[in-house]
Amino acid sequence: MKKMAVILILLSAIGSVYSQGDPDPARQFLASLNDTQRARVLLPFEDSSRSRWHYLPASSWTRTGISLGELDNTQRQLLFSLLKSYLSETGYDKTQKILELEEILGELENNPAYRNPDNYFVAFYGEPDKNNLWSWSFEGHHLSLNFTMADGKLAMAPLFMGANPAVIPEGKRKGEKTLAREEDLAFKLLHALPENQRQQAIFRERAFWDITTSNDSQVEPMKLVGIRLKDLAPDHQAILLELIDEYLASMPPELATLRMNLLKTEEFDQIRFGWAGGTQPGEPHYYRVQGKTFLIELDNTQNGANHIHSVWRDFDGDFGRDLIREHHEHSNHHDQK
Repeated sequence: MKKMAVILILLSAIGSVYSQGDPDPARQFLASLNDTQRARVLLPFEDSSRSRWHYLPASSWTRTGISLGELDNTQRQLLFSLLKSYLSETGYDKTQKILELEEILGELENNPAYRNPDNYFVAFYGEPDKNNLWSWSFEGHHLSLNFTMADGKLAMAPLFMGANPAVIPEGKRKGEKTLAREEDLAFKLLHALPENQRQQAIFRERAFWDITTSNDSQVEPMKLVGIRLKDLAPDHQAILLELIDEYLASMPPELATLRMNLLKTEEFDQIRFGWAGGTQPGEPHYYRVQGKTFLIELDNTQNGANHIHSVWRDFDGDFGRDLIREHHEHSNHHDQK
């Protein structure tokens, strides 16, 4: 009961502070589409594709909705304005860098058709104009952003971001690193720990090849591994909290601040940091941070450990499941109107 109460408090607070949830940017984008485009973008809320996601390129994983390449310049700008309104400045900047990496990867592999930055898709489930319960997603290679709105409240998970190459190896942007802090803070913490705690944090000698939850539509708490946040020295606790905050920082600031405050007060004692694989940059490695309500995973193992996958999952809140449940519990009719 305490866990559910905390979640409902969080959701109620989000509803009061999240001014960016106003659907106007969504309405403006949808209004810019012609009838054929709208028919592709707008899907029933119950459509099974709403909770089906992946971080593979579009050529390897068929997506619903409409791609960037099928939008004119005005429509593209309206879509990017929509993204800005649902992400923090940090989250939007990371999103843009991931899109830009597709073009760089296409040049490095000499395969621009496969690595196409226009192959990112937007889809809506339910209509902002008509429904109190609706969602939308923006997804393509190494990016999956999923937003659910219920009675003016926002859920934002799963949140997946990846980078290949994580560090650009050549060309005009040589040395530029995407998702740097997600890696650098984790290494900083690992190397700062005293030897006995470092060995406690390392729960596996070899890194997993990928995030272990893959593209599962729903995840459960995993086996507890690694070292507990509450057992760390204060300065090491600060590094781990800064690492968690780096993932939250892609969310709207009010939501990120509120979520971090609840993590500190409601699940501080349950948060763990676990590491697998090499302990130096350039060696294949993996880490996870798990709390009562959330899971973070990052792997960097492929392409000579220069290929990052990172994800934030909510055990109860992926694809807005907790918001949807609350919406139905307080609705006279179990529909999205």
